[in-house]
Amino acid sequence: MAEGSVEEGKRENGPQLGEEVAIGIEDVSTIPKGTIDPVYEAKARVLNRAIQDIGMGWYQWQLFIVVGFGWASDNLWPIVTSLIFTPIANEFHPSRPPLLSLAQNVGLLFGAMFWGFGCDIFGRRWAFNLTLGLTALWGMIAASAPNFAAIGVFAAFWSFGVGGNLPVDSAIFLEFLPGSHQYLLTILSIDWAIAQVVANLVAWPLLGYLTCQQTDPNCTREKNMGWRYFMITMGGLTLIMFVVRFFCFTIYESPKYLMGKGLDEEAVRVVHEVARRNKKTSALTVDDLKACEPDGYEIRVTAGDAVKRKLQAVDLTHVRSLFATGKLAYSTAALMLVWAFIGLGYPLYNAFLPYIQDTRGVDFGDGSTYITYRNSLIIAVLGVPGALAGGALVELPNFGRKGALSVSTVLTGVFLYCSTTATTSSSLLGWNCAYNFTSNVMYAVLYAFTPELFPTKDRGTGNALTATSNRIFGIMAPIVAMFANLKTAAPVYTSGALFIAAGLIVVTLPFESRGKASL
Repeated sequence: MAEGSVEEGKRENGPQLGEEVAIGIEDVSTIPKGTIDPVYEAKARVLNRAIQDIGMGWYQWQLFIVVGFGWASDNLWPIVTSLIFTPIANEFHPSRPPLLSLAQNVGLLFGAMFWGFGCDIFGRRWAFNLTLGLTALWGMIAASAPNFAAIGVFAAFWSFGVGGNLPVDSAIFLEFLPGSHQYLLTILSIDWAIAQVVANLVAWPLLGYLTCQQTDPNCTREKNMGWRYFMITMGGLTLIMFVVRFFCFTIYESPKYLMGKGLDEEAVRVVHEVARRNKKTSALTVDDLKACEPDGYEIRVTAGDAVKRKLQAVDLTHVRSLFATGKLAYSTAALMLVWAFIGLGYPLYNAFLPYIQDTRGVDFGDGSTYITYRNSLIIAVLGVPGALAGGALVELPNFGRKGALSVSTVLTGVFLYCSTTATTSSSLLGWNCAYNFTSNVMYAVLYAFTPELFPTKDRGTGNALTATSNRIFGIMAPIVAMFANLKTAAPVYTSGALFIAAGLIVVTLPFESRGKASL
């Protein structure tokens, strides 16, 4: 029906931008033609071609930088929690230390749900800016925590902001990217890896020298101030990222989001504004989008209808769209399961990695705080080439996103199993370095591949579903840790099995997005 309208527009008004999509790169889309709403699909292809014609320019490169702050924050703060875990346990002596990680994961869950689903209702712009601001605020306040309960509450609050970073940022970045440059979504994970290095680099002197030793029976606040200085530093760094994003960069609402809300004129205006920022021009007009509508098609734009659309969005409209066909339903469900398994496997090991190194180091006779945080920094550095490798692997012919994600996820689990064979701190460090390299390849591909498999009008919701699955299972990690002895290999075996299972599920995904544009 939409195709017939395009032909009618061609006869009445001459060649339309929409008709050229059929011969452009954007016609090869991740989600096959006819899978989603035909009017939305036709308009999305027109907008894709318009963005492709503008090309990769100044606006997208600026966006690449500020979106990278969200990627950095997403890894920075869970790493912060893992790094302060040992000094907090030494100072406050809680009966169940993993409750700190549980509080963090509860905050991440509610953040992923609120910001992820919300950005499909109230738009991307406010969520894009507020997530970093809230994280910085509560992160710095956490330095004043007088007891274990307080630091747990603050961890949940800062994690509420962190939980919204990737669902929102990946959606808004992908929607401004020309199809020829979607690989940059994978390269963004370099910020994720660098954040881990920065956190460990700052932690080494502050936590290595200004916190209590693992063997200190009398750990007081005065001897353990390092973790508080560390929180202020990380909160201040996030505040700088928020200031740069909010005051130094103008973020436009996604054209495809606006189009999905019936705001075609505003969508066209944004496309022309992006073209102007790139010192280009765009031939896109409102008529190009209107040509995709069938006869008698009406867009209701009154305030009452806007409220109704919002209520419909809350009423699972976006969720149902992601399960509209058999292939879409399986793709969405399988992705949720992959994110869920990784959500349990990654924090089950990574959140307690400094603690595991510390306690195993004591067993090996070299468990000083200095060595623990030095080794954490070495492990973190290996994540940077991992993120870069992910960016290269996703573009390999006959390998693509699915191959890169499946192989890296399985290898992550294999290296975890290998770490249980370590008999010295050096061998444990070596296996952990290999694990961090492959896990960063895995996350680099996962964060790029996931939003590419959802249509724009439902992308925030799709990202929220996968992120929520990730966070729900993440909540289980500290619960498992409380009942499984962290000084044994049990959590490591569990984590490794989950990674291997997730890697095998990836092979069964019905869509491959390499060389194809997202709708």
